[in-house]
Parts: sequence; structure tokens; C-alpha cells
Amino acid sequence: MAEIFADIHKEIIELSKTGNSKAQFQLYQLYAKAMFNICMRMMKNAGEAEDLLQESFIEAFSKLQTFRYESSFGAWLKKIVINKCINSLKKKKADIVLTENIQDLDLEDINEEETDLKLEVNKVREAIEKLPDGYRIIISLYLFEGYDHSEISEILGITESTSKSQYLRAKNKLKEILAANK
Repeated sequence: MAEIFADIHKEIIELSKTGNSKAQFQLYQLYAKAMFNICMRMMKNAGEAEDLLQESFIEAFSKLQTFRYESSFGAWLKKIVINKCINSLKKKKADIVLTENIQDLDLEDINEEETDLKLEVNKVREAIEKLPDGYRIIISLYLFEGYDHSEISEILGITESTSKSQYLRAKNKLKEILAANK
């Protein structure tokens, strides 16, 4: 049996389930900024991010009856947002390169010692935006959204080892971009 979460916004959620537009607007106000940030990290374009945010909330409100407090509302909504972004990238036939050939990669290197680069947040953000979509998605899901490689593999339909190898490659590419921009 799934664990039931006591959501701090349960009253607003329950009112929203009845179609109460004021409660739905309250939910939107509570979660829009965080969900927009996810969209921006994934899409790199404010217009697309705004569109996907709106589509995500429309889907969430249309499926609100299926929300059963088996996770927090925020986690449930975040999953919808991430799936919308990934589906949008797939529809655009984005260059998401997720390879399965990792025979020559030692996965122990994933925990390699981090470099001591002291960079401004904006430089790192710009470097992340320069990553190919596949790398950017993996690094965003892992570092910013807190998903582990098992969860990422389920979300993207890839193996866990592919998620790990793509994360390592993304991290190395990010270091390369940052070093070139010194």
C-alpha cells in the first residue's frame, strides 16, 4: 500500500478538485515560480517555458481527481512539468543523444574528485544552457530536481547505467565549457 502524505495545502487541493477557480489560482500562485524554473532549465527559452508551465497546470487541474496524496502535491506536479518538457523536446526532434554504449566507461569515475573552479552562478548557468539537450536534461534532473539515476532512467526510458554515463559526460562537457570561457 502506498504511503499517504499529509500535504500542507490539502484544503486548497480539495477545493480545487471541486473546480473552485479561486483555490486553483491559489495553487497556481504557490507552485508557478518553482515549476517555471524547472521549465527554464529544461527548455532554455522563456516563451517555451511559459507555454509548458501553462500546459502543465491545465493538465494538473484536469487530472486533479487522480491525486491521492501518495506524494506531495509539489512532487506530483513536478513530474507533470518534467514530462511535458521532455515530450516537448521529443516533439521538436531535439538532439537528445542517449547512448547505451558504455563498455569503455568506468562508472567508478562518476565520483571523481571535483575541481576547485570558483565561478559565478551566471557563468555556470550559461554553460549549462550550452550543453546538448540530452546532457542538460540529465544534469538538470540529477543536480537541480534531485532525482537519482534510477528515477531518471524511468522518466527518460533509458537504463540506469546510461543515466550515470550521460551524467558523467554532461559533467565533463560542462567543465570543458567552463574552462574554455575562463
